[in-house]
Amino acid sequence: MNNAAPTRGRMRLYIGSGKTELFLLLVLGLLFLTFGYFSDVFFTVFNLMNLLRQTAIYGIVAIGMVFVIISSGIDLSVGSVVGFSGMITAMALVAGLPFFVAILLAIVLSAGIGLINGILVYDGKVPPFIATLGAMAVVRAVIMLVTNARMISGLPRAFIDISQATLFGVPLLAVAWIVLTIIAYFVIRKTVFGRSVFAYGSNKEAARLSGINVRRTIYGVYIYSAVMCAIAGILLTSRLSSATPTAGSGYELDAIAAAVVGGASLSGGEGSILGAFLGAIIMSTLRQGGTLLGLNAFVMEIIIGALIVVAVLLDQLRRKQGGTK
Repeated sequence: MNNAAPTRGRMRLYIGSGKTELFLLLVLGLLFLTFGYFSDVFFTVFNLMNLLRQTAIYGIVAIGMVFVIISSGIDLSVGSVVGFSGMITAMALVAGLPFFVAILLAIVLSAGIGLINGILVYDGKVPPFIATLGAMAVVRAVIMLVTNARMISGLPRAFIDISQATLFGVPLLAVAWIVLTIIAYFVIRKTVFGRSVFAYGSNKEAARLSGINVRRTIYGVYIYSAVMCAIAGILLTSRLSSATPTAGSGYELDAIAAAVVGGASLSGGEGSILGAFLGAIIMSTLRQGGTLLGLNAFVMEIIIGALIVVAVLLDQLRRKQGGTK
């Protein structure tokens, strides 16, 4: 009987996520029409390309966050890992290391941070909020210490051009985001690991009793999140043409917002990669549209914060009505 609980949770996800994604598409369409009506430049090619480039960075971070949230965890260290990855990449490139080596080094070291988070959560029994909050502070302090709170510039022109390159007219940053989204969709829906993440997030005890390797699952979600952050950090460094000590600050809020607005439940067991993809675009569209209309940036942050609260509130109400915890 217990073994059926994770399956029921996954079925609710698969049946309900399509409705969520359709609703998000309608909201996104409404936002586009509204901002396009009130702003003459919203639908220009330059603005739309810029929107894609801006969204791609934290959209990639949101992919990893979805995995963590589905497992009933949270990762507050994502912004710091983005900055850490950018710092490692920049230092390696300035030192004369080849692109491949610099990028691989940044990804491997960032994955190590994810592994530490997983060890703290599973082996140390530290609540995910506290474990990743500590990692956020420590990693950011390491960045400041190593760089002496100064940016690292002088990066190769070829590396900087990555952020401005296009493929069939689409920014390369957006292409990378789309490809990573497709891969994540396949992983979460078609692999044993993905099913284990849903099962553990739906019912931890039932997942253990059904023979799921909980240690590997917990390690996996935090490593996956860190790797996504590493890729985002590399692309952000290219876009900024330098590695700044504060790069990635606040990305944890953007990633959580994209995941939650996209249908992920902070209680675990539910989430959608496509929903997070659409949620990220909605968040970015709100910010950019507000800027074009001359709205106060702080007002936009209030609106985005309220959206997160409303999304969580609706999820809790739905769970109560459905008789789920």
